[in-house]
Amino acid sequence: MDAREMKIKAAEAALTHVEDGMRLGIGTGSTAEEFVRLLAEKVAGGLRVEGVPTSERTARLCVELGVPLKSLDELPELDLTIDGADEVDGKLRLIKGGGGALLREKIVAGASQRMIVIADETKVVETLGAFKLPIEVNPFGLVATRIAIEKVAARLGLSGAIALRMSGADTFMTDGGHYILDASFGRIPDADALASNLNDIPGVVEHGLFINMASLAIIAGPAGARTLTAKE
Repeated sequence: MDAREMKIKAAEAALTHVEDGMRLGIGTGSTAEEFVRLLAEKVAGGLRVEGVPTSERTARLCVELGVPLKSLDELPELDLTIDGADEVDGKLRLIKGGGGALLREKIVAGASQRMIVIADETKVVETLGAFKLPIEVNPFGLVATRIAIEKVAARLGLSGAIALRMSGADTFMTDGGHYILDASFGRIPDADALASNLNDIPGVVEHGLFINMASLAIIAGPAGARTLTAKE
């Protein structure tokens, strides 16, 4: 089973949690796109749902495939969000934002009664941090914000490059008009403390640590899909 087949397996398992009439948050990324494709087939067969996309990229795919969409202002309370992750640990803490949609992803997930993560087994880790942590920042005061992040990291015993994300020769810009700093910490022993400290930096708009947000994770591997719940 190749990587895409595993993503499809995870998306198929997540789709079993979708019920007629649901208000859905629809995630961003390659695994979430497989879910959108499968969801569109169900919609074509009569399933009634309304979706709130977490990015312009997801919105375009939903429109193309015929998945009904609303804005989060129109549907401010959602039943379920299904989204991918760049890393997931045993407590269902996540790193997200590899696709650059972390702010909208976190807002949508926060407006949902439940969040289900779909991923392949390569995303499961004992300790978060091998994947670069995306930190969405305001373009104003970029250098000052980066220095503040470096100081927070140092206090928590973290080190590694903190690089401005680029798109070709240009600075990468999120859908919200912000920049992203990718922090190569390698290992984050206390993700909760880091999340709290990053929240206190004025120039940080949001970060890719999703703590206490996922209800369960559906992980696909060569043997099929399995469900993870948070360990105490």
